[in-house]
Amino acid sequence: MQTVRAPELQIQKWLNTESDISLESLIGKVVVIHTFQMLCPGCVIHALPQTQKIFQFFNGDNVSVFAIHTVFEHHSAMQLDSLQAFLYEFKYTFPVGIDTPDPEGDPIPLTMSAYACRGTPSLILIDKKGNIRSHYFGVVEDMQIGAEIMGLVME
Repeated sequence: MQTVRAPELQIQKWLNTESDISLESLIGKVVVIHTFQMLCPGCVIHALPQTQKIFQFFNGDNVSVFAIHTVFEHHSAMQLDSLQAFLYEFKYTFPVGIDTPDPEGDPIPLTMSAYACRGTPSLILIDKKGNIRSHYFGVVEDMQIGAEIMGLVME
């Protein structure tokens, strides 16, 4: 399998964390990233609850778990105040980065574009060396992701 280095994140603001997160600072850890939008049914029903479970179970010395709010539609409805209220109401405690909008006006934000995400939810697993090992679009079963995370931790 050919490995692809994970592009650095392009985040304009972090929530639920005291400091900014960079992939470079996470070398040596398995990284789990879920991309989402607040108005995405698959994100609200499945991906974000799954992210919270992964965060509660795995986040720590060997694994870093966070989400990226990557808005590519309904831009005016998904502002910072709405996102903060959303995270509070659903009691999400994992870090959330707000993807940087494209300065050229493309509706696809920079991190979403760099990872060639097809939409939300997307789940990305990065190994301890900083390489993308899995990249899913849509719903992924909890047991499958748990097994993949443990496999990467054990490498």
